[in-house]
Amino acid sequence: MNRTLSFILLTACIGLLAGEASAQNNVIRPKEVWPDTDGNHIQAHGGGIIRIGKKYYWYGEQRRQGLDPEYRYVSCYSSKDLVNWKFMGDALKMKDPDSIGRTWVLERPKVFYNAKTRKYVMYMHLDGPRGGGSGYLYARVGVAVSDKPTGPFEYIRSFRPLGHESRDIGQFIDDDGTAYLIFEDRPNGFHIARLSEDYLDVEKDMCLLKAPIEGGAIVHYKGLYYVLGSALTGWSPNPNKYATAKSLEGPWSEFRDVAPPETRTYGSQSTMLLKVAGRKDTTVIFMGDVWKPKTQWDSRYLWMPVEIGDGRLWLPEPKPWTINVKTGEHKVVGKNPL
Repeated sequence: MNRTLSFILLTACIGLLAGEASAQNNVIRPKEVWPDTDGNHIQAHGGGIIRIGKKYYWYGEQRRQGLDPEYRYVSCYSSKDLVNWKFMGDALKMKDPDSIGRTWVLERPKVFYNAKTRKYVMYMHLDGPRGGGSGYLYARVGVAVSDKPTGPFEYIRSFRPLGHESRDIGQFIDDDGTAYLIFEDRPNGFHIARLSEDYLDVEKDMCLLKAPIEGGAIVHYKGLYYVLGSALTGWSPNPNKYATAKSLEGPWSEFRDVAPPETRTYGSQSTMLLKVAGRKDTTVIFMGDVWKPKTQWDSRYLWMPVEIGDGRLWLPEPKPWTINVKTGEHKVVGKNPL
């Protein structure tokens, strides 16, 4: 074989491999390793997403190996297509802010953008065995702010929203732009609360659902609110459930399974319902975490378009899929090997 032919064949092979890699980057593969644009598994666990202009920002718990144990970290990634994510660095790096104790935790960070103050406001679950003992006794939310979506965020304070305990938190931004914090209050239930005008405080309790639910998520779709959450089983997955109402104040329907109960939500726990409204269609994405408590850096994500409408919310069996954020259309493209 002459050198010219060899070069042509080599170039063709490289082109095919590049094309294959490009095609893979168009597909979301639930429960598989999800590499960022640098090839590293995305570390944004228990996270939330906001959209600023044409960019999405994904914030979550940074769980990579080799972190300084004195600090807790919140990562930030950006994307224009919800598939290819660029690591923008750690938006927050913080030591124990309230003298909670050596085993203090920072979980489920959520960021809101306040257009009036032009500030990015991060809420987080702060907890630990303050005062001795074990378990989650602190049960507060922490607040940090930044002038940029990528940080650095500056910690301001912590508090118990409206005087209630707060563990798992979620975020919801309604179609009119109003921002809400969702928080689990172990003695009472599941709160949906409106944030203050500057987003630095919790202003009003819209509703208290008397249900043992955490990992809360809400979406507003065609005149109905859908609230979704997980049972209180810690790291272990369980059958997530949802309810509906015409108003955030309720009344809410009974909770129903979002997936076949025997699958335990396909091994995941809810963290957000992301609505992508495009020119042709609207896709609602179930964002879930597949926790691996012994190897937290290898925890995965289960993102999947849900079947939604007329009071029904259903999470189909996870399979590889694509989405066009401009048109709002999605398509399942294959079988899931996991």
